Amino acid sequence: MSDIVNEAVVVLNEKLSGSDFDGTAKFDIEGEGAVMMDETGARAADEEADVTLSADAETFQSILEGDTNPTSAFMTGKLKIDGDMGMAMKLAAVLG
Repeated sequence: MSDIVNEAVVVLNEKLSGSDFDGTAKFDIEGEGAVMMDETGARAADEEADVTLSADAETFQSILEGDTNPTSAFMTGKLKIDGDMGMAMKLAAVLG
């Protein structure tokens, strides 16, 4: 796994801790790998999910660091969403 994926797992576990996120989501980071998130936390994996969010590594890191709003990234085409839009909104609230 890439350093970006490993770092993402740590950051996402901190953000998901204590949240009420109850679905499955996957961040597909172009050229790096994938991170799965569910009620147990985040882990490096590539599995089926309710929603898949795809972005390049730079956009993904900017979202994690809080510099880029996930909704803005989606509206400008930097973040692609495939699947349950409601689940994507729940995840955006957790990452916000």
